[in-house]
Amino acid sequence: MLLVTAGCSDNGGGGGNGEQHDRDLGSQNLDWKPCPAPSEAEGGGTAPSPLPGGTKWECSFMEVPRDWTKPGGETIELALIRAKARDQAERIGSLIFNFGGPGGSGVSTLPAAAQDFERLRARYDLVSFDPRGVGRSQPVECLDDPELDQYYAQDATPDDSAEEKTYSDNLSRYDAACEENSGPDLPHVGTTNAARDMDLMRQVLGDDRLHYFGISYGTELGGVYAHLFPEKVGRAVFDAVVDPTSTAVEGSLGQARGFQLAFTNFAKDCVARGDACQLPGSTPEEIQQFVIDLQNRLEKKPIPGIGDRELTQTQATNGIAQALYSKEYWPLLEQGLDEADGGDGSLLLALSDAMNGRNREGQYSNLQAANAAINCVDFKERYSMAQTKARLPEFREASPIFGDYLGWGLMGCRHWPVPGQWETPDVSAPGAAPILVIGNTGDPATPYEGARAMVQALGKGVGIELTYEGEGHGAYNSGSKCVATAVDQYLLNGKVPASGTVCR
Repeated sequence: MLLVTAGCSDNGGGGGNGEQHDRDLGSQNLDWKPCPAPSEAEGGGTAPSPLPGGTKWECSFMEVPRDWTKPGGETIELALIRAKARDQAERIGSLIFNFGGPGGSGVSTLPAAAQDFERLRARYDLVSFDPRGVGRSQPVECLDDPELDQYYAQDATPDDSAEEKTYSDNLSRYDAACEENSGPDLPHVGTTNAARDMDLMRQVLGDDRLHYFGISYGTELGGVYAHLFPEKVGRAVFDAVVDPTSTAVEGSLGQARGFQLAFTNFAKDCVARGDACQLPGSTPEEIQQFVIDLQNRLEKKPIPGIGDRELTQTQATNGIAQALYSKEYWPLLEQGLDEADGGDGSLLLALSDAMNGRNREGQYSNLQAANAAINCVDFKERYSMAQTKARLPEFREASPIFGDYLGWGLMGCRHWPVPGQWETPDVSAPGAAPILVIGNTGDPATPYEGARAMVQALGKGVGIELTYEGEGHGAYNSGSKCVATAVDQYLLNGKVPASGTVCR
C-alpha cells in the first residue's frame, strides 16, 4: 500500500513477560468452520471458493492479549483462515502469510491470491490472518463512508495558507474520529504486538518454528518477529522488502523515488511502442510533462468521474500510483490518463478507489484506517506544517509527479492521539535460521535498496539476498521462473540459494 503518513506505533508493545500467558493461550483449540463472505472491513465480496481438488477454506478466531504488557488481562480475537496441505503425510507445518499494508486483510487476500501459492500447499497448510486493528480483528474505525468520499477527494497538496489550513483541519478531523471510535485500541495495534501475536499463532497451530511468507510491510513484521524470537524462525521468505533502516520520512522519500522510477519505466515502454501509445509525447520526459499538466488542470477543475463523484488531482495521483504496482496494470494507466485528458475520469477514479479500499457500492474497508493507526503507533516522527513545508523541495526533486503528494503526507500523524514507538524497527536476529530476502529492481513501493538493507540488518548468515531484475511490487508472483524456483526449493525442500543470486 502507498504509505502517505509519516509514520506514527505502539507504546504498549515490546515489554512485559508473556510466558505464563503464552502457556495459557498457547493451548487454546481453534474452532475451524466454513468461511463466511468477507466483512465490510475486510473489503466485502463472496465467500471463498474451494481450491483445486476440492479443499475448502476454513476460518476461525484466536484469542490474544489486548495489551502484551498485561498478558493476564483482557483478550481480543484475531480472524484466521487456512487451507490444508494436499499431502498430509509430507506436511511441514503451517505457512503464515502477511501480504502487507499495513492494514491489508489476510483473510480476504489469501484466497484471492491462492493460485499463486498452490505449489506451496503441497507441504504446507496455507494460513493468513487479519492483524489486530484490521478486518475482523478489532478493526480500527474512523470516518464513515460518505465522509471518506470527501476526505479522499480533498486537495492533499495545498498551495496557499487557506488550503493549508483546510488540509490540516481535515487531518485533525480524521484523527479525532479514529480516537472517538477506536481510542482504547489505538495504543495496541503496532507491529511489535502483531509479531507477538504471530508467535502465539505458531504455538496454537502446533509448530515448533514459524514458517512465514511476508510481502511488503509483511517483511517489516517478519523482521520484527525474527528480532524478538530468533530461535523460533523456521523457513521464511521476505518479498518486496521494506527498508528497516529508514525513518518514516526516509521511507516516504524512498517511495517518491520508487514510484517515479516506475512511472519513468512505464513512459519508456509507451514511447517504445510508437504510434500504439495513446499518450502524447515522443520522449518519457514529454509524457511526464503531460501528466503534470493534467494534474495541474485537475487541481483547478476536477472532471466527471463515477456517478456524481468527480476526479480530483489527489485522486488522479493516487490512481496513477495504484496502476504502477504491477506491469499488468500499465495498459489501464495508459487508458486512464488518455481518458482523463479527454474529460472522463472514471478509470483513474476506480484505480484510486482500489488503493483506498472502496468497493463499487461505496463501502470502504478499514485498510487505510488501519494503515494510519499502525504507522502512527510504530513511528515516533510527528511533522508540523512548517517542518513539512521545509522538506517539500526534497520530495519534489525525488519525484515531479508524486513528490508533493507524498511530501504533504508527512503530516499524517501530526494529530495522532498515541505516541510512536521507534525511529526505525530493530530486526537484528542473530542465530535465526536463513531468511530469503528478495529485492525487485523496479519495485515502486518498496525500492530495491531496502532488500540489501534488510539483509545487513538481519545479520551475518541470516539474510540471504536474491535480486529480481523486473517491474512491479514483489517478485514471487511476477512470472519469473527463476524466483519461483528459488523460493519453492527453500520453502519445500530447505535448499537455501546462494546469497547474491540474480534472476533476470
